[in-house]
Amino acid sequence: MNKILSIIAASVFLLSSVTATAQIDLQNSGILYINGSSDILYINGNFTNTSAAALTNNGSIYIKGTLTNNQASMATGAGTLYLNGTIAQSVTGTQPFKTNNLITDNTAGITLNINLSISGAHTYTNGLITSASNYLIYEAGSSYTGATDARHATGWVKKIGTTNFAFPVGDATYLRSAAVINLATSSEFNVHYYTPTANVFNLTAPLVQVNSREYWQIDEISGTNAQVQLNWDNSKVAFDNVLISEIRVGVYTGGSWKSAGGSATGNIATTGTVTSFIGNALAGPMTFGYAADFVLPLKIIGFTADRKNSTTYLHWTTADEKDIDRFEIERSYDGSNFSSINKTPGRNSGLPENYNYEDHSPLQGVAYYRIKAIETNGKYIYTKIVAVSETNISNNLFTVINPARNVITIFNKSGVDGEFKYRLINAAGQMAGEGNVSMVSNGIGVIPVPGNAATGMYILELVNNRMQFKQKIIIEK
Repeated sequence: MNKILSIIAASVFLLSSVTATAQIDLQNSGILYINGSSDILYINGNFTNTSAAALTNNGSIYIKGTLTNNQASMATGAGTLYLNGTIAQSVTGTQPFKTNNLITDNTAGITLNINLSISGAHTYTNGLITSASNYLIYEAGSSYTGATDARHATGWVKKIGTTNFAFPVGDATYLRSAAVINLATSSEFNVHYYTPTANVFNLTAPLVQVNSREYWQIDEISGTNAQVQLNWDNSKVAFDNVLISEIRVGVYTGGSWKSAGGSATGNIATTGTVTSFIGNALAGPMTFGYAADFVLPLKIIGFTADRKNSTTYLHWTTADEKDIDRFEIERSYDGSNFSSINKTPGRNSGLPENYNYEDHSPLQGVAYYRIKAIETNGKYIYTKIVAVSETNISNNLFTVINPARNVITIFNKSGVDGEFKYRLINAAGQMAGEGNVSMVSNGIGVIPVPGNAATGMYILELVNNRMQFKQKIIIEK
């Protein structure tokens, strides 16, 4: 049976180490003062710091169980907190817990149900730190060491201060840090890592593509100008085969991915970074964007695709053609990997021109098309991506293509434009994915299938402030 030791309305000065071999829970309702760096308190069970408590740690506290804090405005102290349990631990309560130094050493992991604030040094020794809506907070002047694929934060991380900082975030499989550097003033940033990237077809020039596999939510809560630095690692998350000169930081804002500029260094096949200037009030998803470094004189006024009688009818209209060598029609069955299926010479008349092409190939589910316009000097731009299917899409407000493979394609016939929240729930009732998808009336929304989603039946839910939609879908991997 567990034993509970209570400290009630008393001043306690710990001048030497206190140990216990049985599981003893400690509840502090008074003054608990750990005096100096050589003083140690071992708690072989749970520790509760009540709302009436006054805890100051200038030594070391080792906790193997749940840490509960209800004390408001607690002192940070000069000591070290060790979370070194052998089964999963949690940090919970009604008030944030503050510590100078932190050592996390639990292979079973630690869950934050309240904020955990670090003012000194954090050492990742073993295990992951997980939080859904709370923060692992690194105060001004703090730092960390030891973060790896097996030891990092899988939720929100906050950093306050003026120093460069690489956020130790990831997805419990890989550490995928993102850095904020060259801060102009003291700033506060929140960062979370996610997979996969949503709304990858909503692009604003000069971006022609964004990385579909990962992104970082980077929010500037306060401060001024800074730079953000993203990194790729092909051994962890596959990177796209692009030119280094084409890589930008892409920011999702206003319903589409836009270029935040930046320059990249490294090797596409291995590792590299892209760094971009970021202005005030940064808030939004960020990933790798791929941009054309030039603007062709050509204007592509429109590009449409329609599937009828086992044929895809493609149509595009241009203006101001000059020195256009050809248009290459590209098709994809996953929305990411395209191949050329036809080449049409440019007319270069300087007048509006209409082009048509018929693709009689049988479809493998949903087919995605885009046009690549290529100048005589080799420069090129892409049109937007359009999708077609053999499915009759005229009778429903939303039609979801079944089965889904790499992406879930939604035809929006509702007459409602805007941002929809989506949730993907598996047959066991567990959340398999969630996020936002932007759709226009009579257009298409695309949701990447989560990388960890297994083949099977799922429920897709779409919600905004005007309507709610739910449908069963099948995912095939």
